[in-house]
Amino acid sequence: MPIIPSAHESIGPRAIVLFGTPEQKRQWLPKLASGEWLSAFALTEPEAGSDAGNVQTAATPSPDGRGFVLNGEKRWITNGGLAKVLTVMARTPVEGSPDTRVTAFMVTPDMPGFEVVETRMEKCGVRGTATSRLKFTNMYVPRENVLGKLGGGLRVALTVLDFGRTTFGASCTGTAKFCVERAVAHANRRVQFGQTLGSFELVKQKLADMAAGTFAMESVTYQTAAMIDAGEGDYMIETAMLKVFSTEVLWQIINDTFQIHGGLAYFTDQPYERLLRDARINTIGEGANDVLRAFAALVGMRDVGLELKGIFEAILHPWGNLGRITGFAGRKLSSLLTSPKIEVEHDDLAENAARLGQLIGTFGGQVERLLRRYRESIVDRQYQLARVADSATELYVSACVLRRMDQMLHLAPADQTPHHDRDLAAGRYYLRTAARRIKRYLYELSDNVDADTTPLADAMLEGKGKV
Repeated sequence: MPIIPSAHESIGPRAIVLFGTPEQKRQWLPKLASGEWLSAFALTEPEAGSDAGNVQTAATPSPDGRGFVLNGEKRWITNGGLAKVLTVMARTPVEGSPDTRVTAFMVTPDMPGFEVVETRMEKCGVRGTATSRLKFTNMYVPRENVLGKLGGGLRVALTVLDFGRTTFGASCTGTAKFCVERAVAHANRRVQFGQTLGSFELVKQKLADMAAGTFAMESVTYQTAAMIDAGEGDYMIETAMLKVFSTEVLWQIINDTFQIHGGLAYFTDQPYERLLRDARINTIGEGANDVLRAFAALVGMRDVGLELKGIFEAILHPWGNLGRITGFAGRKLSSLLTSPKIEVEHDDLAENAARLGQLIGTFGGQVERLLRRYRESIVDRQYQLARVADSATELYVSACVLRRMDQMLHLAPADQTPHHDRDLAAGRYYLRTAARRIKRYLYELSDNVDADTTPLADAMLEGKGKV
């Protein structure tokens, strides 16, 4: 159920707040803010999912020029059948050109031609939500309902999704804390082979990974949210990395919680099978994780590519200057080709900060070498892009963890949480394990099995690998 208000708050009225005219804000926001009206964000359709620019719903100017006539369909729209106001993406013609561009419209369900084809689509998880299928047939929308600039809908959509992706960090952190609490309690209570489960090293390893992952997830969520609140400018890369990291770490935490509980977790009188079903959508919704990986790597490498005599013009993106991978206190990891000195206030973290600086320098050098080797063809090297993105994500999260630990070490005893020491231990554990993962990703940029992966996959796609 929390997804209903979350979708309403994070990607519903947000578009009006950011892009609406004063009149639109006066008309729509009061009832949306009070909760009297629910909202929905209608982007996804049969041919447009993670590829937001492939929207096919058409908005044709009316003969009198006072509005647009929309035809098309949307699917998988959270709150779509319940909302009183919807932000709808549709293609509008470009004057003097055969091209079309995506435009955002404010739509209400009382408009003639608006149809809820299916209010609650059956799905694997999050079954308490109303995920709907909509259809528009010759639906007239007045021109004053255009949100933002005509043809500027893609910017509206992508900006709104930035905020939505940030909420993944918060919701995943909450679920992870629930799992950790339950897993620890069960590991202390359950006895097998004459010992509690928590006595076994493989269970200890799971618990340590869960604690570190949860602390890191919370740290990067706080830091990314603070960056947005501070008006740091473009933060698409950071929110993409936050979304990928938090959803995949949570998936592993749920799996480990499930494993610690064993057969007990498999039955519906326990919450774990539902957690498993509900969490599966996280790596798909609001940008599939594989797409976000490629996005983060390409846009993050943009500045380095420009410095290398403009060889990276193939990935220049029309959304603006997004070439930033933020590190400690907002540093640009993508532009650092030497090891930076990471400043920390507490001496206990000096060694951790030095290691992070060395990793950032190594990462920058590897990115430069990668661009020199592949030049423009890097856009199609998704095996390598994934390694770059995963390295950058771990560096960004490590920076957030380090900053949070630095702040924690300066807290007075009265201001410390009951788990202060344990949280610091979890942070240190994350930094050490993340460093090992980063080194592995960077090593695999040159030593990998990519040359074997593609032929095998192609053989399967061509029907040569039937089983």
